[in-house]
Parts: sequence; structure tokens; C-alpha cells
Amino acid sequence: MATAEAVPGAEFVPEVLGRGDYRIIGEIIEGGASVLDLGCGEGDLLDWLVEHKAVKARGVEIAPEKVRRCVELGLSVYQGDISQGLADYPDRCFDYVILSQTLQVVREPLAVLHEMMRVGRRAIVVFPNFGHWSVRLALLWSGRAPRTRQLPYEWYNSPNIHFLTITDFEALAREENFRVDKSFFVDGGKRVRLLPNLFADSAVYLLRR
Repeated sequence: MATAEAVPGAEFVPEVLGRGDYRIIGEIIEGGASVLDLGCGEGDLLDWLVEHKAVKARGVEIAPEKVRRCVELGLSVYQGDISQGLADYPDRCFDYVILSQTLQVVREPLAVLHEMMRVGRRAIVVFPNFGHWSVRLALLWSGRAPRTRQLPYEWYNSPNIHFLTITDFEALAREENFRVDKSFFVDGGKRVRLLPNLFADSAVYLLRR
């Protein structure tokens, strides 16, 4: 079975804080931009962006212990459920709104995307690609809910509740009139340029209205 490493023209994606998608996000966002990170976790990405890009950073995180860690880092983060909307923010008040590895775990992903596009001039969305060949093979071979390097959970304890592919997301973007300014596809630390829905384990999209 071919992998992304066999794709002609693929190159390594340097990592930031151990993640290639963070490096890509860091390259997209220009210095001094205003940024809202939804599901920001312990604030690692926001803290990096503040230090290296001097961004005006805000975050939303549902886990109180992670919010406390963000506050310890000096970040402006509040505890909240992004599925309940971003009503406190006016239209287009951020240059970028980030949703990294979170789309598949929120209950109302389309509502979250629309709110991102409302409060941000641009949206950066990162998600695991459930169309990756390893997911397909695991399901075909075992007949059970697939477990892979990117998706190591059992069906009963997985945080993932929506199983989207790159093809699914691009169809949604067309239906909702989201403009794709840039897209990046990665597998195991390498850029994927050929058949990303089959060979990429994650995708990064830069969107706007």
C-alpha cells in the first residue's frame, strides 16, 4: 500500500510544539494579527503566536483546568462551550479564528463554522481525515471501528463524534459558499499533493466568505 512518502514532490513539514499543523498555522498568520483560538487547550499555540508573531490573542476552552493553565501563561482565555456560539463577539472582530483538531468533536460543527466566519475575517480549520487509507484498511480488514496512529481510540471512549473526510469538508465549503484561500494536506510530517483524501491524515484550510 502506497503512503504519502511515495508521493512525488512531497516535502517535510517542520513542527512547532511537536505539531506540523501548528507550523502551518504560524506561517499563515501575519505578525500583529488579532486571533481567536477555539478549543485552545492549555494555550500552547496561542502562547507561541504571541511570542513569535506578537498577535493579539484570545481563546475559548471548555476544560477549567486548561483555562487555568492558559491564565498562568498570561493569556486571555475564558471557559465556555464553543457549540453554544460566540454571541459575545461582534462581526469580523478578529483577523483569524482558529479551530484546530476540534471540528470533529463539537456537537454542531456547521453552526461553529458559521460563527467562525461571522466573527473572523478568515478562519483556519484543521481536522483529521477519516478518509485516509489506513482508516479504510483498518475497517475493511478487521470489520471493527478503526484504530490508527491518528485515531488511537476505541469506539466507546473516542472524543470524535463526526467522521469527516477531506472530500466531505470541501463539499460542505461549496454548499455554504465558504471560499478556500489555501489548503494544506499532511501525512506523518510530509506534505501531500496527490490524492489527499486517500493519502493525507490531516488537513488545514484557510477560509473566508
